Amino acid sequence: MSLVELGMPGVVRRPAPPDGRPAVAGLVDRFGRVATDLRVSLTDRCNLRCTYCMPAEGLPTLPRDAVMTRAEITRLVDVATRELGVRQVRFTGGEPLLRGDLVEIVRDCAALPRRPELSLTTNAVGLESRARALRDAGLDRVNVSLDTLDPDTFATLARRPFLERTLAGIDAAAEVFAVVKVNAVLVRGVNLDHAADLLSWCLERGFELRFIEQMPLDADHAWDRAAMVTAAEVRALLGTRFTLEPDDEPRDGAPAERFRVLDRTTGRALGRVGVIASVTEPFCGDCRRTRLTAEGAVRDCLFAHTETDLLGPLRAGASDGALADLWRTAMWGKRAGHGMDGPGFTQPARTMSAIGG
Repeated sequence: MSLVELGMPGVVRRPAPPDGRPAVAGLVDRFGRVATDLRVSLTDRCNLRCTYCMPAEGLPTLPRDAVMTRAEITRLVDVATRELGVRQVRFTGGEPLLRGDLVEIVRDCAALPRRPELSLTTNAVGLESRARALRDAGLDRVNVSLDTLDPDTFATLARRPFLERTLAGIDAAAEVFAVVKVNAVLVRGVNLDHAADLLSWCLERGFELRFIEQMPLDADHAWDRAAMVTAAEVRALLGTRFTLEPDDEPRDGAPAERFRVLDRTTGRALGRVGVIASVTEPFCGDCRRTRLTAEGAVRDCLFAHTETDLLGPLRAGASDGALADLWRTAMWGKRAGHGMDGPGFTQPARTMSAIGG
């Protein structure tokens, strides 16, 4: 039975439309999942060339007029929060710090009638000079991508020697934000043996580290499931230095499975670590995310092969209600899962940098 049929709070019934679209006000799909977490890609550009995401030469970037403007982003976030029940908004890329108007975008969204929780996913290159302004504009927290603390390994993975700038950005964020999370991808033969050191570094600073399984969203389509570092491997690797215990706080739709980290000798609690096992332990059944690409198109899943354009109708004068209905219809068609275990799975043509994480 779906959440709609159960009459769950936050799901508002509407008169059934004639074309079979969902007769609810929120972003409900056919399987009863309710999307309340919006990821907004602000740009497809990036100043790194991480091997698991982009080719060394980069990718063609979108024409300037194809990307949502500040006002268009704010309007669609307003529709999402006021009409569709979205409560959390995360700005992603590409690299969102490459938007010169990022602070203004955050300020505009923080001033909306139904203010969402606002976060940012960034590589932190350039964050040092903007962290305080972003906090003052209304940003609530940051998630920083950091795969290693070794400069040479960083340069190998990111194809740019920017570790010092990333660490300076993290330090600046830690000064002004109560919550700083760090995301890491382990690549076999490159940084696998850095995992425990990275966790120790994060625990010492009060950051929550999340290890993310590498997903088939790379530009070279070179992803190999057999070579991927699995969540089980990550837990076993960390277990050689720390004791991990399942966190007693409810997961509540979050992508990361969290663990309490204890000192192996004394049993002293050190903090928490998360593992996002999108491939081997998928959590599609409780997915609560909806996505907007930099071109203002709805994606109901990272691994979707279709998108629903909102920017064209918005620029053509569509009302907020019409935009909300388009968004509802897009999410109603969401599949039960990403299908990665099925024989018919094919990698999306678009990469992570183009979709937004």
